[in-house]
Amino acid sequence: MSNQPFFTMLRNAHLYASEDQGIQDLLIAGEKIAGIGKGIEAPKGIECREIDLKGARVLPGFIDGHVHMIGGGGEGGYHTRTPELLLSKVTTSGVTTVCGLLGTDGTTRHVESLLAKARGLEYEGLSTYIYTGAYELPTPTITGSVRKDIVMIDKIIGAGEIAMSDHRSGQPTAQDYRRLAAETRVGGMISGKAGIINMHMGDGRNGMKYLFEITEDGEIPKTQFLPTHVNRNKHLFAESIEWAKQGGYMDITSGIDPSHPGSENAVKPSKAAKAALDAGVPLSHITMSSDGNGSMPVFDEAGNPIGVGVGDQHSMFTEFRDMVEEEGIAIDQAVQILSTNVAKALHIYPKKGILAPQSDADFIVITDDFKLQHVWARGQQMVEAGKAIVKGTFES
Repeated sequence: MSNQPFFTMLRNAHLYASEDQGIQDLLIAGEKIAGIGKGIEAPKGIECREIDLKGARVLPGFIDGHVHMIGGGGEGGYHTRTPELLLSKVTTSGVTTVCGLLGTDGTTRHVESLLAKARGLEYEGLSTYIYTGAYELPTPTITGSVRKDIVMIDKIIGAGEIAMSDHRSGQPTAQDYRRLAAETRVGGMISGKAGIINMHMGDGRNGMKYLFEITEDGEIPKTQFLPTHVNRNKHLFAESIEWAKQGGYMDITSGIDPSHPGSENAVKPSKAAKAALDAGVPLSHITMSSDGNGSMPVFDEAGNPIGVGVGDQHSMFTEFRDMVEEEGIAIDQAVQILSTNVAKALHIYPKKGILAPQSDADFIVITDDFKLQHVWARGQQMVEAGKAIVKGTFES
């Protein structure tokens, strides 16, 4: 538990709330933002830590909507199961909220274990949510029902990651996907949650064909799905732009890069964001996530695994910087892609994704040359001068 003061005053912060609000003071009370303004008075007679940020930029903490908290992979054998998420790896990436999921392996990994890991990370200082399910359909759950999982288990906000156009999927039909969408949608309505499906998009030739089929009659809205890895190849990326222009979301994976082995046909994440905006995709329909701690397998032309890497959450901050410095995307727009839009898609806004009174005190402080300086999560300082000052239970 935190031994930091209940009140913290940040003076002279250049605030992006996500929009640019100029120089402001920001008062933290416990886990919440208590006030924002110029010349705010500190509470009298109570300990209040004061920090002069001297004009440094303060942004909402990043929300990573696609993280393999308990590891992923295993496509190359038991020894290729990737490791669990560590607290300090998250916070030093500028991430303050994570949404965990299972992927290829719904056999030796379980939604129950994912839920336990999420609760552990929450205790250590993050905000956590999870999806029920894995690549295959029928998909693993805790209660035996996707709808019941969403309704009855607080941290479960939807289903995912469900594979489409991928040789590792359960090869479901469009009707199978449609039934799952109905289950998640009603579960979300009953519980007041997003009820969204995180849809893993593979390299298969069908691309997003089933998504367009399922939603063409308008009964299931496109916003019921969050197709991810859309920058993994140029054909899929072009489809995702059309999908988003028709009202859906497109989730760019920050850990996918053309310089990586096996990803030569990919679109660099920062360039993908710029291309989507230039193509007329509404800013509010673009999100970015890391695929952190997931496996990054490399397959040969016959589909045999020939190598594997591990998704790195630090790619979130790298691509944020590149969006601004290399692609000319405004800081407030980049913040929306990494935080505000994600919060809205997951139905956790305005608790998350904005700096405003009564919102959670999740924010990052960056230098003029785009280095991560400080991080606060739920009012607790997690990173100072670029180094984690709060470590996970088993971190040294």
